[in-house]
Amino acid sequence: MKATLIIRQAVRPWLKDARAGSKFLVAVSGGADSMALAGALALEARELDITLIPLIIDHGLQEGSAIVAHNAARLLEKLGYHQIEIREVKVEITDGMEASARRARYQAFDEAIAENEAMGIFLGHTMNDQAETVLLGLSRGSGTRSLSGMASVNGNYLRPLLAVLRATTLESCNEQGIEYWSDPQNESHDFLRVRIRKSVLPVLERDLGPGVVEALSRSARILREDADALDELAKSYRSEHPDLLISELLTLPKALRARVLRQAIYEAGAPQGSITADHLAPVEALVTSWHGQGESALPGGVKVSRISGRLSLSRPI
Repeated sequence: MKATLIIRQAVRPWLKDARAGSKFLVAVSGGADSMALAGALALEARELDITLIPLIIDHGLQEGSAIVAHNAARLLEKLGYHQIEIREVKVEITDGMEASARRARYQAFDEAIAENEAMGIFLGHTMNDQAETVLLGLSRGSGTRSLSGMASVNGNYLRPLLAVLRATTLESCNEQGIEYWSDPQNESHDFLRVRIRKSVLPVLERDLGPGVVEALSRSARILREDADALDELAKSYRSEHPDLLISELLTLPKALRARVLRQAIYEAGAPQGSITADHLAPVEALVTSWHGQGESALPGGVKVSRISGRLSLSRPI
């Protein structure tokens, strides 16, 4: 039961300090990662005054998705769960199926957390998911924040398995006789993440040697620490220099200035996470390469212009 012990040890710290009577959700797809997580949480919470509620999201994107959801609920009952929620979501595909499904899923997570007055929701992302996220970021030319991958704690989202390999979750399910569902979309090369998982990572492991997943995960942690530090410096600067004077912005290193500008844009009303490097480039040019150009239009209707030696941000009312 070595693999099961590893996962139980990974989730244990997340429960031992929880207040008596606390309630948590557990996101379950029916796959090995989430089933191993749910199994370990059930075992560790057995003697604790904690309520765990599995949450199954039916995206309705595959034929028979409702059957898959109800089968997952049946498997969870075998693990000792009695209060299980299945939520159907409507996925509006606007920017690819993966991104659109993720957005709908996380909206359902937030709604379920609020309705259940839960402390948070446990997610079954593993070290492999973290490595894949880093490679996705590299393929898109992303910056430090994106390359830092997923945080173990991000608001209400809790990821206790980021230091656990996917092979361990599979082995744990096999050790305990836990049935799990293999999503056919996880085998489809139509999705970039699957191509990274099935083609890119195996080649890296073969040609560079074992341990690539662990190394990428370690890089994500280091980059997250750097990104967190820079974000805190930007937040401090922003509070002390609210006027965005050009002369002051020019004294900042570009990495810090970019974060200050991004924070100001979000404060002005741009949707969180919407500002890319391409959006930021013309705003940066207003500071460092101004030759009379006009305002820059950004997501959320935010407009940035250079007026009397400072940046001015506005949003239509």
